[in-house]
Amino acid sequence: MAKDVLCEVNSCRHWANENHCTAESIFIVNNQIKQAHSSAETDCKTFKSK
Repeated sequence: MAKDVLCEVNSCRHWANENHCTAESIFIVNNQIKQAHSSAETDCKTFKSK
């Protein structure tokens, strides 16, 4: 489990109580922008629907 990683996407199978992420690793990519400047400009590729 990734330590101290929080996520509020409760429709993800890696989501646990209190917004903890239980994924072994996290993979995040830029969202159509070559260099992200905020979290809104990224996509979490670790997401898997419950």
